[in-house]
Amino acid sequence: MINKNHQRFANQVILITGAGGSIGSEIVMQVCGFDPAKVVLFDFDETALHNMRQKIQRRFPLLTENVICTVGDVRDEVRVHEVFSTYSPSIVFHAAAYKHVPMMEFNPPEAVKSNIFGTYCVAKAAVKAGVQKFVMISTDKAVMPTSIMGATKRMAENVCRAFNGTGPTEFIAVRFGNVLGS
Repeated sequence: MINKNHQRFANQVILITGAGGSIGSEIVMQVCGFDPAKVVLFDFDETALHNMRQKIQRRFPLLTENVICTVGDVRDEVRVHEVFSTYSPSIVFHAAAYKHVPMMEFNPPEAVKSNIFGTYCVAKAAVKAGVQKFVMISTDKAVMPTSIMGATKRMAENVCRAFNGTGPTEFIAVRFGNVLGS
């Protein structure tokens, strides 16, 4: 029997925001195992992207030429649209976000800019580009938010919900469980 994920991702162009982060990098490695046509790694951290590329070269040497590392910020509308128009992804995993509760309590404006406005920017570009599926990585802390991080991720979910039905893109939010020490 053929794995459903293999059918879903094979020969697709997949964009992963926050590709160098803890969650994004794991998504990258999982997706690479399903024979995608291209995997576009998007992150503002060039070192993390470089390290991901080296890891992919070791683990998936035949896929290396089909992995595109793009440096940019999800809040930069021009860069985000440029990446979407250049690579035309059919599936987006949006993992770019600030995720550490204590850090965001000390830096609420940054949480708002990245988690809410960054999600809005990427979601808007996805609809404009005709992306089939947009998977936003959220958190269990978005259920009944008691922190800035949880509240901003809840708003990011609402942003995605608002975009559902405005174009061909299906938006989904997946809530990951509690992160130890957050």
